[in-house]
Amino acid sequence: MKIGYNSPVILTYAFIAALIVIVTEITQTSVVSKYFISPSGSLSNPVSFLKLFTHCLGHSGFSHLMGNLTLMLLTGPLIEEKYGSFKTFEMFAVTAFVIGIINYFVFSSLILGGSGLVFMLILLSSFTNFRSGKIPLTAVLVAVFFLGGEVLDLLKNDNISQFSHITGGFVGFLYGFMRTR
Repeated sequence: MKIGYNSPVILTYAFIAALIVIVTEITQTSVVSKYFISPSGSLSNPVSFLKLFTHCLGHSGFSHLMGNLTLMLLTGPLIEEKYGSFKTFEMFAVTAFVIGIINYFVFSSLILGGSGLVFMLILLSSFTNFRSGKIPLTAVLVAVFFLGGEVLDLLKNDNISQFSHITGGFVGFLYGFMRTR
């Protein structure tokens, strides 16, 4: 039996994000802060503009990466099979950009990691068994539990960007709702 590259967008993301963490750990350089953390400089700088998208590839270490990849590898192939690789890549790019641009203009904190993408996939996955004219109760419950948990977590001072989780989940919910109408 052969192993298949069944989910190109999800697997490519996973390999690139892992490679970034490995290079950072081995070289002990600031590769992540140079290219894979949300921009803080002028968006007229091409690297700063690129960071609006690449911040989701950088992670603070292996545990951060493994937490995101576990959920992404669980939900991502289902989404990529349903919507196709191009739409999945589009949803990743849009979600990363929305998180990056809102964070740039609204917050002073820097963000990195794929949590927003993970939560986009989680919310979007609850729409996979959508039937015409009916919003799945699972989608509503996932949104309520997810948003409720993230709103409560806003009260914690834990260096986790609940904003990016909420934004990613919101984008996933919107994609799911718009694609199933």
